[in-house]
Amino acid sequence: MTHGSIRLLAVAGLVATGMGATARTPAPARAGSAAQTPAPPRTILAIGAHAGDMELTTGAVLLGAHQRGDRVVILHLTLGEGGNPRLSPAEYGAQKKREAEEVAKALGAEVIFGPFKDGEIPNDEAARRYVADIMRQVKPTHVFTHWKESFHKDHSITSAIVQDAVLLASLPGVQLAHAAHRGVRAVWYADNWEDATNFTPFVYVKVSDQLEAWRAAVTKYEFARGAIAGFPYVDYYTALATVRGAVAYKGKAVAFGVEPEARRRVLDSLP
Repeated sequence: MTHGSIRLLAVAGLVATGMGATARTPAPARAGSAAQTPAPPRTILAIGAHAGDMELTTGAVLLGAHQRGDRVVILHLTLGEGGNPRLSPAEYGAQKKREAEEVAKALGAEVIFGPFKDGEIPNDEAARRYVADIMRQVKPTHVFTHWKESFHKDHSITSAIVQDAVLLASLPGVQLAHAAHRGVRAVWYADNWEDATNFTPFVYVKVSDQLEAWRAAVTKYEFARGAIAGFPYVDYYTALATVRGAVAYKGKAVAFGVEPEARRRVLDSLP
C-alpha cells in the first residue's frame, strides 16, 4: 500500500459543506421528496505542533463538526511553552495547558497532550510511532495537520510525521499498543500564515454559523489575542475566513490544502 492510497482519496469537489464535497451547490429538495439521509458520524483528529495551532486554523470547522455529531480530538505535540518571553517554559506551559483544555471544551473537542518540547519535536521513527498509535487509539476518519512547507520547523516536522504515521497506523505488521487502523479517508492541511510556502487552498468548508463561537473559544488563549507577540491572530483568521468564503461563495469559510494525488475525480459519466 502506498502513502497516496491511504492518504487522501477524499475530496475532488470545489466546496465542502460539512465534511463532504460538491462541485456545485445542490438544488433545493422538491416538495414531497424524501429527506436527505444525514451523513454518519465521523472522527476528526487535528494534530498541531503547538497548543493553539489547530484551534486557530481549523477550530471553526472542528466546532461545526462537533455540532453535527462528529467526534473531535485535538493532539498537541507540544504546549508551545517557549513562546512567552515573560514566563519560564514551565510557567507558560502550565498556562497553555489550562487554556488548551478550556478551548477544547468550548469547541466540543477531546484533547491529548504529546510528550515533546517546544522547538524540539524530533523528526524520527519514535515520534512517528507515537502519532501512529494515537491514530490507532482515536480511529480518525479525517486528519487535519500542518502543511509540509513552513518557516517554523516544528510545523514542517509535524506534517512529515503525520504523513508517515497514517501509513504506520494502517499496517497490522507494525507492532504498537493498539490494533491497526485503516479508516483514514482524508488528510487535510491547515491554512496557516506560517505555512504558506506552496500552499494551495483546495477544500473550502463553510463556517459562517460557527465563526463567532470560534472567536469566543480561541480568545481563551492569551497569545491568540495578540497579548504576547503582538500578532492579531484571531483578527487575521477571521479576515481569512472572509476572504476564503468570498471566493467559495460561502459567506465565511476555512480552506485546506490536499496532496497532489488527491486532486482528481473518478467518474463514470459527466456530473
